[in-house]
Amino acid sequence: MKKLIVIILTVLIALPAFSQLNYGLKVGLSTTTITMANAKSIVSGSTTYTLNTLSGAKYGILGGFFVRLNISKLYIQPELLFATRSNDYSLSKVNSLVDSITVKQNFNKIDIPVMVGVKLGAIRINAGPSACLLLNSPADLIKSASFKTVYSKMTFGYQAGVGLDLLKKLTIDLRYEGSLKKYQNQIENATHTTFNLDDRPNAFIFSIGLIF
Repeated sequence: MKKLIVIILTVLIALPAFSQLNYGLKVGLSTTTITMANAKSIVSGSTTYTLNTLSGAKYGILGGFFVRLNISKLYIQPELLFATRSNDYSLSKVNSLVDSITVKQNFNKIDIPVMVGVKLGAIRINAGPSACLLLNSPADLIKSASFKTVYSKMTFGYQAGVGLDLLKKLTIDLRYEGSLKKYQNQIENATHTTFNLDDRPNAFIFSIGLIF
C-alpha cells in the first residue's frame, strides 16, 4: 500500500513538467454483478450454512478527479475516485425450517485506475490497471459469534473501454471493470478455519467529467 501511494504521488508531482497536461472532475454510475461458481458450505461445529450470490446487477456511484497527460495521440490518465458498491447473497441454514434470507452488503472504497489510451479525433480507446482500497468494514455475512467475515482491504483489477471528448471541456467514458484476484473475501469459523469466497465483482461504469 505504501509503495502504491509513493508511486501515485511521484507520478502526480512529475506530470506538471509536461506541457500537454489536463485535469478535471468526474462523476458516474456503476452497475456491478458478482459471480461465484458454486454455492459455499460454511461449517462451524454442528452448524452449517449455505451461501450463494444473488443474480442481478447492483448500482453504485463514483466521483473524484483525474489528470491526463497527452503525448501526441496517446495519453496517460491516472484517477482518484470515491466509489460505492453493494452485494447481495442468499444465506440458508442447513436442517433449518427457516427459508433462506438475503444478506446485503455495502462497500465504500477508493478506486485508483491508471488508463493508457489512444485518441482518434474526439473518440478515445483506453485500458489499464486499477487498484481498489476498501474504506469501511461491511457487516459479517453470517451474523453469529462462530463466524467472522474477512475482507480484503486492497484488491487489483483492470478497466477497459471507450471515451468521447466534446468541445475540449466535456469527457464521457464507458468502461468495463474486472478483478484480478480470485478470492477477495473469506469467512473464518470459531476454529480459525477459512472458507474462500470466489465472489469477484465485475462492473460497467459510465462517467461524465469536466476538463480544466
